[in-house]
Amino acid sequence: MNLCLLSPINLSISSLGLLLQKCLKAKLLRPCKQIHALMLTSHIDMNALSLDSKLIGAYASCGDLGSAELVFERTRNLNIFAFNWMISALAFHGYPEKSIGYFSLLQQSSIIPNKYTFAIVLKACVGLMDLNKGKEVHSMIYRMGFESELSVANALIDMYGKCGNTEYARLVFNVMVERDIVSWTSLIHSYVNMGKIEESFILFEKMRLEGIRPNDFTWNIMVAGYARKGDCDIALMLFSKMSKEGLTPDLITWNAMISGFVQSQRSTEALALFLDMLDAGVKPNEVTLTGLLPVCGLIDSVSTGKEIHGLVYRLELFANVFVASALIDMYSRCGSVEDAWNIFKSVPFKNIASWNAMIGCYGKHGRVEHAIKLFEKMQYEVVLPNEVTLTSLLSACSHAGLVEIGLKIFWSMEESYGVRARKEHYACVIDLVCRVGRLEEAYNIIKDMPTEVTDSIIGAFFSGCKAYTRRDLAEKMAKDILHMDLKKPEGLVALSNIYAAEGE
Repeated sequence: MNLCLLSPINLSISSLGLLLQKCLKAKLLRPCKQIHALMLTSHIDMNALSLDSKLIGAYASCGDLGSAELVFERTRNLNIFAFNWMISALAFHGYPEKSIGYFSLLQQSSIIPNKYTFAIVLKACVGLMDLNKGKEVHSMIYRMGFESELSVANALIDMYGKCGNTEYARLVFNVMVERDIVSWTSLIHSYVNMGKIEESFILFEKMRLEGIRPNDFTWNIMVAGYARKGDCDIALMLFSKMSKEGLTPDLITWNAMISGFVQSQRSTEALALFLDMLDAGVKPNEVTLTGLLPVCGLIDSVSTGKEIHGLVYRLELFANVFVASALIDMYSRCGSVEDAWNIFKSVPFKNIASWNAMIGCYGKHGRVEHAIKLFEKMQYEVVLPNEVTLTSLLSACSHAGLVEIGLKIFWSMEESYGVRARKEHYACVIDLVCRVGRLEEAYNIIKDMPTEVTDSIIGAFFSGCKAYTRRDLAEKMAKDILHMDLKKPEGLVALSNIYAAEGE
C-alpha cells in the first residue's frame, strides 16, 4: 500500500476509512500505524464515519492488541464493531478473561450486541472452560431472539460440547430449524470428546442420510475417535472410506491411527500406516514419532528403532524432550542400555520424563546402582521426582534385593519428595520384603495400607508365604481379605497352592 500520495491536503475521511478497511482485511500493521499517524497530525475528527472504531478493528486484526486497547480507551463514541473486534481478538490470541471483560463493558453500555458478538463471546467461554458463563450468555441469546441464528446456534453447540455438556449441546441441536455441516460436526465432536463414540457414529450416518456430505474435518474426527478408543478395525474401515471419497486425512488423524494400532499391539499395521503416511507426503511430527517408537519394543527390533532415530535427526526433532524420552524408552525396551544412556546424556533439556525413562531403563536391566546414582543426580539438579520415578526405583530395589535402601525410599516418599504412596508403590515394597522372607513386616504394611489392596499385592504376599512356608500368616491374611473384591484370582491361586503343597 503506497501512502506517499497522502498528505494533509488530499486526505479525506472516506479515503482513510477505505484504507483502514484494507489494512484490516490484509492484516497490514505498518500501513495501519502510518494512517493513524497521519490522522493525528492532520487533526482529523476520529469520530467521523467511525474512523476510531475502524482503527480499533485494524489494530486488532493485525494482532497489535496494545494499540487497539489504547485507541478503544480514548474513543468517545464506540460502536458494536469496535466491541466485537476487541472481544474477538483477545479471545483468538489467548486472553479469554479480558475478552469476557470487554463483553461485560458492552453489557454496561447502551450498545446492543448482534449475532457476531454472541458467536465470538461463546468462544471466549470455551477458552475459559466456563460452562456457567456460557449458560449466562445462552440465556441472553434466548432473550434477544438470536437462538435461531445458525452461526450462534453452532457456537452454542461448540461451547457446550467443549465444556463437557453434551446433553445441552444436543438440546440446542434438536431445536435448530436449519443445520449445516458445522452443526453436525460440532455435535459429533462433542460426543467423541466424551468417549461416546457409538452415539457419534449414529449421528455421522444420520447426517449422511439427510444429504449432508461429511467434510475432511468430520471424517478426521470419526477416524481419530475410533483409533483412540482402540477400535482399530472400524477406524481403518472409516479411514479407507474417507480416502475413497477423495478426502485427505490430516496429521492428527494419522497420529491417532498409528498410536491406536501401537496401543492395540498391532505393530506391523502401525508400521505400515507410518510408511503410507510418508508415501502420502505427510511430514511426521514429534507426536507421530513418540507414538510410533513403542512398536520397536513390541517387535524387539532395535534396527527399526535406529531407523526411526535417524529420521528424528533428519527432521531436526532431536532437541524435543518428549521425542528424546521416547527414544530412551525404546532403546530400554530393546535391551540397548548404552544407546539409551547416549541419548540421555546428549539431550540439551531434560524433563521428568527423560529422567524417569533412564532410571527405569537401569532398573529394568539390573543396573540398580546406576539407577540410584542417577536418582541422586536428579535431586542435585533440583528435578523433583514423581510417582513414576519412585515406582521405578522401588521396583529396581526389589529385583536387586536392596531391602533397606528400598524401605528408606518408601518410608520417606511423602516427607522428602511430596509424593503420597499409591498402590503401585505398595506392590513394589511388599514384593521387596516378601522376597527376603520378612513376611510379618509385609503383613503389617498391608494391614495399615491407606489405599486399595490389589490382587497383585495379595499375590506377592501369598507367594512369599509359600516360599518361606508361612501357612500361618497366609491363613491370617485369608481371613482379612474375605471382604475384599479382588479383580483377579492370582492371590487366591497362590493360597490354594500353599494348601496343595501340604496335601490339602
